[in-house]
Amino acid sequence: MARQPAVAFVLVTVVIDVIGIGLIIPVLPVLVGEFTGGREAQTYWYGLLVLAFGISQFACAPLLGALSDRFGRRPVLLSSMAGMGLMFFLTAQVTTLVGLLATRVIGGALSANMAVANAYVADLTAHESRAKSLGLVGAAFGIGFILGPVVGGLLGHYDIRLPFFVAAGLCVLNFLYGAVVVPESLPPDKRKTISPGRVNPLAALFGLARLRNVGLLVAVIALNNLAQFILHVTWVLYTEFRFGWGPRETGLSLFVVGIAATLVQGVLLGTMLRRLGEHRTVLCGLVSGVLAYAGYGLATQGWMMYAIIFANFLSYAVGPAMVAIVSKAADPREQGLVMGTLASLSSLMVVVAPLIGTPLLAEVSQLPATDWRVGLPYLLSSALNLAALAMAALYFARHRQMRPSTLGAVR
Repeated sequence: MARQPAVAFVLVTVVIDVIGIGLIIPVLPVLVGEFTGGREAQTYWYGLLVLAFGISQFACAPLLGALSDRFGRRPVLLSSMAGMGLMFFLTAQVTTLVGLLATRVIGGALSANMAVANAYVADLTAHESRAKSLGLVGAAFGIGFILGPVVGGLLGHYDIRLPFFVAAGLCVLNFLYGAVVVPESLPPDKRKTISPGRVNPLAALFGLARLRNVGLLVAVIALNNLAQFILHVTWVLYTEFRFGWGPRETGLSLFVVGIAATLVQGVLLGTMLRRLGEHRTVLCGLVSGVLAYAGYGLATQGWMMYAIIFANFLSYAVGPAMVAIVSKAADPREQGLVMGTLASLSSLMVVVAPLIGTPLLAEVSQLPATDWRVGLPYLLSSALNLAALAMAALYFARHRQMRPSTLGAVR
């Protein structure tokens, strides 16, 4: 008897996948430092690696989503897992910045499988429960994020390349799990052919904006993601420059972020959505983000970062709630394409973030650790979240009289 697809299957896949990615977060900037001299060069080169990863991911995310709409979710997930394992293994072998740059391009092309995982979940859930189900994917991401960075930081404390080998091994394990356990979620009668327009990342973004009544919300998602990625791309180096943290301390801080995100998305999100609704959940989360980013940028002691992480718990609910609203506006046969497009939008912000965040951090990297200007990247993130808050408030005010379920038509 064939196994029936279930959300639990893909959640395990996401956990293992994110552990592998999280392992390298605390050590990649340090590895870049082995090939550069000085903080400024290290920051610029690390930004270039993130930029290359983001461009590659941006270009390939709609393709992976469209491929999953045509051939099914399972084969695309398996191919991505295998390719990521090879990328991690090659990264551990490189001895030049050019080689490291090449591995990041490969990794970006293959790392958009979160979009396929979201499409897998969307295949199996009704509109009214989709936000909660997508929150479970976020919680699975959080579990992987809890374990990956802290283990990577501990391993990197002893050998800077060891986390890459472990990440490669986890990808192999994930591939075997997917090949043996995970069934297909998309029936053949619901699959769609691929056309050039469907895999063009820019065309896909324009198509998403044409979804009835959610164009402004797409801008909210973009600004919120940009603020987050400026933080992500500068966190390891910022905490090193500001507080003298190394891989072990950075891994621990990301461990705490993962705990907070998992508690919200895996435990509290359902209650928040019932009590506040999707709209208020988004607004409250954005307000929290505005205050938290400013706090990160102005913190003068390392312990303050931990206090802000927990105080900012509302912001971890913004992503699933916004994705759910947009998902409901899509044709059920195009969930893979829409999720791939949202991933493409996220990847575009990964491209923009290092163009803004790392040069800004590089310019202030030589200032004394106590100078408030060292936190300028996060003060910028606070301003971006404030703009997203204003747009979200405008969007929800326009649709106050409309039920979310009435937004599910395409022009």
